[in-house]
Amino acid sequence: MLPVLLDLKFIKIYTDGVFLVLGFFWSVFILWRNIRLTSYKEEEVFDGLFLSLASGLFFGRLVYVLLNFEKFGFSFFKFILVNGYPGFSVWGILLGFFLSLFIYFSSKKINFFTIIDYFMTPLFIAVVFGKLGSFFSGSEVGEKTNFFLKTKYLGYEGFRHLTPFYEALAFIFAALLVQKILLEIRKEKYFQGFLFYFSFWFFSLDYFVFDNLKANHLYFQGYSFNRAVSAGLLLTITVYFIYYFKNSILSFIKEYGQKITKKVHFRAKGKT
Repeated sequence: MLPVLLDLKFIKIYTDGVFLVLGFFWSVFILWRNIRLTSYKEEEVFDGLFLSLASGLFFGRLVYVLLNFEKFGFSFFKFILVNGYPGFSVWGILLGFFLSLFIYFSSKKINFFTIIDYFMTPLFIAVVFGKLGSFFSGSEVGEKTNFFLKTKYLGYEGFRHLTPFYEALAFIFAALLVQKILLEIRKEKYFQGFLFYFSFWFFSLDYFVFDNLKANHLYFQGYSFNRAVSAGLLLTITVYFIYYFKNSILSFIKEYGQKITKKVHFRAKGKT
């Protein structure tokens, strides 16, 4: 692993930082391209983006500090000195980001659910770069494993899962999928805001599945905070999707069941 990408003696360029900058610029570019498909004013959208990024980082840090209060206490300096006392909560970041966007767009008289779908592909792109940065820098460590895909981390015993790399691959797939769905939403095949719910569902699925493959966890009352939140959201949104698409699901089951019945009936007649 390579935590420092380049050491120029007078300044160090960190791997995590490089990937975060790349993720920021690529996600902003994709958002700009998406917004150009709409009639929304670009300056208003990007004002909301930058404001919400600041809010997301603040809430992500705040949630992490509250869950590790015994280490931070009421120290303001520990709160702001991220290099010396690192740590953010991904669910805190998402909460702060989307809450701020909701308030901002409401103040601009813009319906949150008519515009938020255009933010989803950029969000996944940013997470892909973040996960790749975590993998190459070694800041996010997997659990011990004998799986053929494995690596060693500095300061940790044995071979470990490539957990952030697995997640990066999953989020690449998600980014491609949500961009395709966005075009379907523009054709009114899905309701506006669908990608907002789907993205939270995918994040929940990812963190629920891969949390057990991570060495370091964020705990609350002895339970993994990320896994507990992910499980609750995953169940809630899944039930919502089943209810919303129940007619389509029942039609599919009925049609597929009829095909199976015909095949079984045909084979039975052939044997006689």
